[in-house]
Amino acid sequence: MKHMKTTLAGIIALTAFGANAQSYDENIDESGFYVGGNYGYLRVEGEDDFDDDKDVWQGLLGYRFNEYFALEGSIIDFGDYGNDVAGASTDGYTAALKGSFPITERLSIYGKLGQLWSETEYNVGTFSNDYDDESLFVGGGLSYAVTPNFLINAEYTVYDAELDAESAVDDIDDTNFETDLKQASLGVEYRF
Repeated sequence: MKHMKTTLAGIIALTAFGANAQSYDENIDESGFYVGGNYGYLRVEGEDDFDDDKDVWQGLLGYRFNEYFALEGSIIDFGDYGNDVAGASTDGYTAALKGSFPITERLSIYGKLGQLWSETEYNVGTFSNDYDDESLFVGGGLSYAVTPNFLINAEYTVYDAELDAESAVDDIDDTNFETDLKQASLGVEYRF
């Protein structure tokens, strides 16, 4: 939470600087590429020993077709979670369709629906292995345009992951973990 407050303070400072540095032009071209990043809070929830809270990092690359629709990909690091008996580390990449709707000149809401391809490295007792998974995710958030090219986002995303260690560790019972990865993050976006 301490990192989240520091990140929020930095974003507020950039917002104040950006608002004075460049006025908003509502006639900008809405199509084109953008890059961005998110930092946030990850809640791992399931019927297993992997319940945990961690930081999550995400890098974004997208293309806006117009002010309403975009295609977005990301690389994401969910970090390490679990305990000494059973732990895991998950990272992966995503592809999503993103729909936006402007509320005001600078503020808009958006939703995402996409696919996560992930790799989870397990440590269960003295056994370790990895497992690849594909899962759907849904997310939504608010976006504020500080300038026509620089935006600040607040987002919440739920990944429907199945952390199945059965193929990784065949000798242990109850290795199929139904787990949701819930991400709340703040981010920035730069449009070219």
